[in-house]
Amino acid sequence: MNLMESHISSRRIADAPGRFVPGATALRPRPHRPPATWRVLVVESDTEDAESLISGLTKHGHTVERAETGQAALRGYQHADLILLDLELPDLDGLEVCQEVRSACDIPVIAVTARGSELDRVLGLQAGADDYLVKPYGFRELMARIEAVMRRIQPAAHDVVSHGPLHIDSSSRQVSVHGRRVEVTRKEFDLLHLLASHPGTVISRHRIMRQVWGDSWSRRTIDTHVSSLRKKLGAGDWITTVRGVGLQFSHQ
Repeated sequence: MNLMESHISSRRIADAPGRFVPGATALRPRPHRPPATWRVLVVESDTEDAESLISGLTKHGHTVERAETGQAALRGYQHADLILLDLELPDLDGLEVCQEVRSACDIPVIAVTARGSELDRVLGLQAGADDYLVKPYGFRELMARIEAVMRRIQPAAHDVVSHGPLHIDSSSRQVSVHGRRVEVTRKEFDLLHLLASHPGTVISRHRIMRQVWGDSWSRRTIDTHVSSLRKKLGAGDWITTVRGVGLQFSHQ
């Protein structure tokens, strides 16, 4: 075997999967992370389109609810992590629905519609949509857009915040206590993650509203979410109210 053949043979051995070659550079496998799952509200009046969306999203592990009208969407969006919104609805224009949702909160909205002109896209984005997808589209493209939108709104902090039995996973946006999953809304998660990331620190209501709600708020908004979190976590002393100042996350 000449030098060139020896070199090629060594490269083949080094490149062969599952083979250890002295001196070869080992590639460390990426850690496996379970895919995130979200509560998705599909606002779609067409039954065939809705069923196709619901089936695909459910297979990916997401929890899906459907609203057939704009009014139904406005009544039921509060507990969703993401809204897929058709703009052609039987009662309200989808742009109006998008504006109503955006004026109340910052739940991500992706317009999924047959309106495909440049003006339609501009109007949809100006109404508050985070992305705009024109029918017909590929489901893989939809999933890629969903994941991109959800990545942008996830906390840019440690993947997991743990305090005793409480675990808060920011990559999957899941909360568990003693290994039991706790279902929380998007805003409840953001509030809990903010507080738990600064244990023992009193965080002002103004800072909470700025970071979690973007300054569109009332005093009752925080109190309602704190009360709900206390009930869901099974103990009232995780979150302490410091009267006149703000909130504090307490160690257990």
